[in-house]
Amino acid sequence: MSTNEGLSQAEASKRLALHGRNELLGGRRRAAIVEFLARFKNPLLLLLLAACVVSAVTGDLGSSTIIMIMVVLSVVLDFLQEHRAGRAVEALRKATRVHATVVRDGAPREVPIEEIVPGDVVLLAAGDLIPADGTLLEARDLFVNQALLTGEPYPVEKHPGPKTDEVFMGTSVLSGSGKAVITQTGTKTAVGKIGVALAGKPPPTAFELGTRSFGLLILRLAMWMVLFVLLVNLVRERTWLTSFLFALALAVGLTPELLPMVVSVTLARGALRMSKKKVLVKRLSAIHDLGSMDVLCTDKTGTLTEARIRLEKHLDPQGRDSPRVLELAYLNSHFESGLRSPLDEAILRHETVDVRGWEKLDEVPFDFERRRISVLVRRNGDTRLVVKGAFEEVLRVSTRYEGEGPEDVRPLDAAARRALFERFEALGREGYRVLGIAWKAEAPACQHVVKGDEMELVFAGFAAFEDPPKESAGAALRALADAGVSVVIVTGDNEHVATHVCQKLGIPVRGCLTGAELDTLDVHALGARVESVNLFCRLNPTQKNRVILALKKRGRVVGYLGDGINDAPSLHSADVGISVDSAVDVAKEAADILLLERDLSVVAEGIVEGRRTLGNILKYILMGTSSNFGNMFSMAGASLFLPFLPMLPAQILLNNFLYDLSELPIPTDRVDPDFVARPHRWDMPFIRRFMLVIGPVSSIFDFAAFALLLHLFQGDERLFQTGWFVESLATQVLVIFVIRTQGSALRGRPSRALFGTSLFVVALAVFLPFTSLGAKVGFAPLPPVFFLMLVPLVAAYLVTVEVVKRWFYRRFGWA
Repeated sequence: MSTNEGLSQAEASKRLALHGRNELLGGRRRAAIVEFLARFKNPLLLLLLAACVVSAVTGDLGSSTIIMIMVVLSVVLDFLQEHRAGRAVEALRKATRVHATVVRDGAPREVPIEEIVPGDVVLLAAGDLIPADGTLLEARDLFVNQALLTGEPYPVEKHPGPKTDEVFMGTSVLSGSGKAVITQTGTKTAVGKIGVALAGKPPPTAFELGTRSFGLLILRLAMWMVLFVLLVNLVRERTWLTSFLFALALAVGLTPELLPMVVSVTLARGALRMSKKKVLVKRLSAIHDLGSMDVLCTDKTGTLTEARIRLEKHLDPQGRDSPRVLELAYLNSHFESGLRSPLDEAILRHETVDVRGWEKLDEVPFDFERRRISVLVRRNGDTRLVVKGAFEEVLRVSTRYEGEGPEDVRPLDAAARRALFERFEALGREGYRVLGIAWKAEAPACQHVVKGDEMELVFAGFAAFEDPPKESAGAALRALADAGVSVVIVTGDNEHVATHVCQKLGIPVRGCLTGAELDTLDVHALGARVESVNLFCRLNPTQKNRVILALKKRGRVVGYLGDGINDAPSLHSADVGISVDSAVDVAKEAADILLLERDLSVVAEGIVEGRRTLGNILKYILMGTSSNFGNMFSMAGASLFLPFLPMLPAQILLNNFLYDLSELPIPTDRVDPDFVARPHRWDMPFIRRFMLVIGPVSSIFDFAAFALLLHLFQGDERLFQTGWFVESLATQVLVIFVIRTQGSALRGRPSRALFGTSLFVVALAVFLPFTSLGAKVGFAPLPPVFFLMLVPLVAAYLVTVEVVKRWFYRRFGWA
């Protein structure tokens, strides 16, 4: 049985074994054997396996064995690399997993939410994610956002009692505190029962959609080429089995079947490198989004400033130093039960105020619409409501103000309001963040207050805070600008404070828009303004979200950096949500990337690393598609005039396997500084053009090799197939050193792994025909003079590709 004292650790362990981990189905990893077998669902591999069986049944055991070996090696290589990458990502996720506070053995303890069990007593506070379904035992001004289940964005107040005591997994605490006993975990929760959709894969990201559309392009091209080759070979009365195997081998040769593995390995390596730069990646494809990002929206506090907020002044309405204002602010912050803000901490740290004798009766918690918090306190029969919040919001509900003291209460007429606003703006221009402090006397019997009681207040004065600009922020902003990323500041502060910080950091303010002005703009008008404004002030969370959506609608790739409860909607809406490891649970859960330091310089380093990763992925795609397309185009063309197959099916598969082996070290390769210098996106038209321009260049030199083999060497079937195998593999492997860079092939050295592996594969292709294994595949030894002709042919091909490549980039630019 569970009590208010919680479970014992021993009992919790028993229940964990009985009920299982507190996870949804989608969070479980499949067994390794299931992951391995799932790779055979590829339609092309299934066709090859079927052809392998047919070949064996008809007596061609040699071809059957070679095809089987190639298929299995390809699948094993793919599985091992992706499995290793998956383990690396899992390690990163464990470093960022969310914890909850439970009562175990009578004492609070932090445990991972996966280890929560039915009967656990969980302590809840503002900013927490509720880890599982439960029933409230205690609650104090507890407001919960249940939009995950209901779609309703407004907070719901929870307290013990029928219909109001249930809390649900995945919802978030906005304010207040509570204690709940867990009743259901994992798939038995309300979220877990929603259905198969939650247990399946998440919706595809933009990067995944790009790779999918690319794969479909290659598959369509392969199908047309297969049908063409199959028709030609049948017309020439070749055996249907040989023609079928040749056509299937062509399809495999054209399709970059290792693309998922290369993408996974490259992204995982990028994530591990980024972790060394204090950037943890929760969603691998977010690395692509980070590299593509051209706008970063961020708050001012803690990013541009030190986040070491100090209370510098506490002033009465006349601008004089006032201990009374400090006392009221201290009472409000001391008795506040919700998540304390840095401003509260600064008030409590500034100076100790004697609050003995004061008793808290009730509280109206902070929310992001009112932007204020009120506490009802009493001492010796003196009952009053003390209010602290954004200056404009506090002044709006005030009707009087203090003159020479608390007894001198004067009407707040238009002239007095104007004077208070002028003093507020003057403090803002000096760089101070200002809160308004107010109060109201209540009846001695008053025990409870609601939002509607925050009216007809007496304005007591100003609390002015200073948060000095961060020294490193200026250099980080310049680094982001040099990288082609513009920084947009979205803050709840007023425009005077934000402008002061921008001036200190040397940030030119192109335009400023306040929340009130933003509310007057429709979607189209806001879309027009966001391109010319880089400072948005006095924004609530809904308005921040509107800015991000407007930027995305303009075609910008938007990142958002935030760490508060109010940042969760914006983190979800942005292309890449960035938070910090010290953020509240809601923000960490919504983010794609977590920073171990809240510093823009860390973001700038992460962007560069993301672009390097994206650059290597695009490098593989451009090299693989152009080389494979040219090679397969040559084979299809050769089948029109040759009396035999230009290459046997097993030779095509071996060629493809060795080429893929040469490209495996691409994730380790260097990336052009020019590529890293600006954002890039997944550009399908560019990739298609590159393939159609560079690929045929390879075919021209293949046909030249055909002429040499047929007429100069008078080659028979085996000699022709061997010679072309060596020539095609040498050209498509060595062209890596040309295509890997946008500039000259001589500029920028490749990584040692890529250089060594590529030369090894070429050497292997040269010596393979002289081995017994080569004879089993159908190769014949080549005459030495062939290699004397091969060297200038390959050199001419590389020079030609270099010339065409430079023309291509001048004509079409970079992806």
